[in-house]
Parts: sequence; C-alpha cells; structure tokens
Amino acid sequence: MIDHAHDLASVRTASDRLLIAAAVLDNAAVTESSRLRGWTRGHILAHLARNADALVNVLEGRAMYDSAEARDADIERDAARPLDVQLADLRDSAARFQNVGAAPADWARQVELRNGVVDSASRVPFRRWVEVELHHVDLGIGYELEDLPAEFVAREIDFLTERFRGHRDVPATSLTDDEGRKWTTGGGADSGPITVGGPAADLLGWLAGRRDGSVLRTEGGPLPTLPPL
Repeated sequence: MIDHAHDLASVRTASDRLLIAAAVLDNAAVTESSRLRGWTRGHILAHLARNADALVNVLEGRAMYDSAEARDADIERDAARPLDVQLADLRDSAARFQNVGAAPADWARQVELRNGVVDSASRVPFRRWVEVELHHVDLGIGYELEDLPAEFVAREIDFLTERFRGHRDVPATSLTDDEGRKWTTGGGADSGPITVGGPAADLLGWLAGRRDGSVLRTEGGPLPTLPPL
C-alpha cells in the first residue's frame, strides 16, 4: 500500500536537505562536472527544478513534457544560471509540487509519465523522491549512496528490481543485501541464474547505474549488465 502523504513528506525533507547542501557551493562549482557524464552540477539543479514542474503537469492531467526535445532544451537553457537563481528555482518548483500534492485528489487514478509509462498517481511522490535523492548523490558534494535513508534504499531496490523483472537482456538474478533482505529480477535472458550479494547501497548503485558493482559478490556467472534506465 503506497502512502502518498508519507512520500510527499519525505520529498520535502530530501529537498530541504539538498537545498542546504547546495547552498555552500559557489557559481564556479555550479559549472563544474557532476557525476553524470556530460552534465554539470547546473544541469542537475536545472533538471530537478524542471522535473518538479513536469510532475505537477502529470498530477494535473497534462503531458509531463511538451516533447523530449523541449525537456532537453529547458535543461540546457537553465544549466548555466548563477547559484542563487538555481536554488530559488529549485525551492519554488519544489513548493509548487508540494502544493499540488496537498490538494484533494483521487490518488488511485492512473497518470501518464514520459514515454507512455502509466502509473498510479499515488506513486508520483515516490518517483520525485527518487529524483531528489539520487541526483543529490550525482552532484558529488559529499552526499553518498550510504547516506540515503534506509527506507528509501529498500524501496528503490524494490522499484528497480521490478523494473528489470522479465527483461529479455537480464538473466534470472537473485539479490541479497548484508542484512539478509532478498529480491529477484531479470529472467528474460537464457543465461543464469545469477546470485548477487553485498551492501544495500552498492546493490542500489549497481541497479541505478551509479556504481559498476565491482564490490558485489556473484555466483553462477558474471554480474549482469543492466540496460540503461
């Protein structure tokens, strides 16, 4: 059962944490490379602001973005802005998302996201939480996968293993973290089964394309190569 109100509160906490951390940067740091190939920190901050507005569109029944090209153009347009402008935009867009989330609504309804993906409206706050937490890590300013809230890590592993379940390029794979929690994914490829184990943060990093999985333990074959998100 998804508790959208709980997730909205978690988004608010994560957004405040990111804003406080980013406030110690300067204009030069905004133009430096992030951990995402081809993106500066300014690209990430711009993306987070525009993603908040895009999810407002989703919750209000509009297209998430006008087009993929428009999405990319908006990020490029906003990436080079000074830090104070970036932070004000991120703060204001986060507030708009929270305001829409607080309005009475049918949270069981289906909504359409990018690329024709359909999901429950109740899951949109968690999707925003994912954006804020992982991109905070991507900024490369001292917030690491190990710093993510434990609840978030477990739920995002749930989400990603579900996403890759049955994928034709991923062998049947069982995951176990160091606390004994278990997940399964893949199953569409002929090879396998593969068993993967390690710290939850590293499992998440591998699934989310943030780490290469080199510290993970594998049995039954090499660590599967996952398709891009």
